[in-house]
Amino acid sequence: MKYLSQKHEKLVESLRKLPGIGRKTALRLAFYILKEPKEGVLELARAIKEAKEGVKFCSICGNITEEDICEVCTDISRDKTTLCVVEEPMDLYSLEKADFYNGVYHILGGALSPLDGIGPDNLRLKELIERVKNEKIQEIIIATNPDTEGEATALYIAKILKSNNVKITRIATGVPMGSNIDYTDSITLSKAFKSRGEI
Repeated sequence: MKYLSQKHEKLVESLRKLPGIGRKTALRLAFYILKEPKEGVLELARAIKEAKEGVKFCSICGNITEEDICEVCTDISRDKTTLCVVEEPMDLYSLEKADFYNGVYHILGGALSPLDGIGPDNLRLKELIERVKNEKIQEIIIATNPDTEGEATALYIAKILKSNNVKITRIATGVPMGSNIDYTDSITLSKAFKSRGEI
């Protein structure tokens, strides 16, 4: 943009890398950050730095945690025979917020997307297979996003786990096609889970 300093432009371009942030929103955020008192901005920078350095992925499910194993995996009250497969930690958060599921999770770290260079080796599929073999899982609920990539991932998981003695279900289409789980309201998520079907 004309009349932006180099440093301001660099800030705008950095903010644009965040998901869902276009140039206009990045400009607004950049102007807001520059207008804020220095202490508030430094506090935000410290919070980002501390989160990046102090948060890691659960060694069992892939959830975000400060410990080696997350709170969901260590919770003895949860049903360890039901495993819900989701794409990202944000999806786990959305399902937990809806407060109707009491099993455990497996986070893939994305979805199959050959156009973006994301294949089976880029996802936590080997870890999923190991969990199915080593844990007493009776049902796998596939809760990938109802878009092209999510559907392809669900079918791929069903295919690679079919030979295991485990029930495989997919959440129902109460979640609209083309949307993301983290943008779906609790009631829709609950209905989708309750009316899931075997694949």
